[in-house]
Amino acid sequence: QVQLVESGGGLVQAGGSLRLSCAARGITFSNYAMGWFRQVPGKEREFVTVISRSGGSTYYADSVKGRFTISRDNAKKTVYLQMNNLKPEDTAVYSCAAKSREIGTGVNEYNYWGQGTQVTISS
Repeated sequence: QVQLVESGGGLVQAGGSLRLSCAARGITFSNYAMGWFRQVPGKEREFVTVISRSGGSTYYADSVKGRFTISRDNAKKTVYLQMNNLKPEDTAVYSCAAKSREIGTGVNEYNYWGQGTQVTISS
C-alpha cells in the first residue's frame, strides 16, 4: 500500500519559515519525481514545485521562486519543502505527490498523493 505522509505544517507569522516533510512508503522512491502542490478552499489545486528522481533537477512556480526550496533524500524516502519569507497568500493545504519517471507540473500527471498539511501565515 502506497502512503505519502506530510508533516511540518503550522501557523507562522509573515516573513517566517517552515519546513515540510513528506515520507513515502510502499513505492520505490527513487523511481518517482516528487512534487508539492497547494490548495485553498474554493480554488483548484496549484503546482508549487517538483524535483526529479535523482534530485538533480527542480522547477518552481513563479509565485514561490527564490523563497521555497525542494530537496529529497532517497535513502530516507523523504522529500522536503523549505519555505522562507512566507506570505499570507501562501496559506493553503500543502500536499506532496509522486509522479513516475520525469518531472511534471500537472495535477493529473501524478500517481500518488498525500493527505496534506495545513500551512497558515498570519499578517
